[in-house]
Amino acid sequence: MTFTVAIDGPAAAGKGTISKAVAMHFGFAHLDTGLLYRAVGAKVLAGADRLIAAQQLDPKDLEGDQLRTPQVAQAASEVAVDPQVRAALTDFQRSFATRPGGAVLDGRDIGTVICPQADVKLFVTASPECRAMRRFKELSDKGMSLTYDSVLADVRKRDERDRSRDTAPLIPAPDAVLIDTTDMAIDDAVARAVAVISRVSETH
Repeated sequence: MTFTVAIDGPAAAGKGTISKAVAMHFGFAHLDTGLLYRAVGAKVLAGADRLIAAQQLDPKDLEGDQLRTPQVAQAASEVAVDPQVRAALTDFQRSFATRPGGAVLDGRDIGTVICPQADVKLFVTASPECRAMRRFKELSDKGMSLTYDSVLADVRKRDERDRSRDTAPLIPAPDAVLIDTTDMAIDDAVARAVAVISRVSETH
């Protein structure tokens, strides 16, 4: 049996946390597709050609805290506007989505481009200020020296780039269920996602 859940949304909206919880609840495999672009971005920062980096990506490249730095996040957003890079990573994602036993993929274009026929599509969002505070706390807890204002500026800059790119812009799929986590506890957001998926899976 294949069952695909597509979860999209901007940075730090909570889609990763929700995706992992949903995958664990249903016993589905999970892929954070943003890590693919972060891994390519990290390789570009190290001097690699972006297209070659995308074409030669290894699962081991998706591991490590170094992919979570603000510099890699910006590099990921920059390489993600390249249609050739996106094309190189598309097959990997689509193959994962159709694996037996169910799959949850989270990213920015899963429900619109990668898996437009996904069984369930969710779009997780939150205000820029809320997302910046979450990311600021996350990075501060890891010992990184930065300010809330700089993180907010990065969030807004990345949002603009993601939404305005010509290829696969960050937009909700027409049939996606919106989950706004600005004033929602993460447990409540997960419960909402589980409820939506359960309704569909029961008829699958």
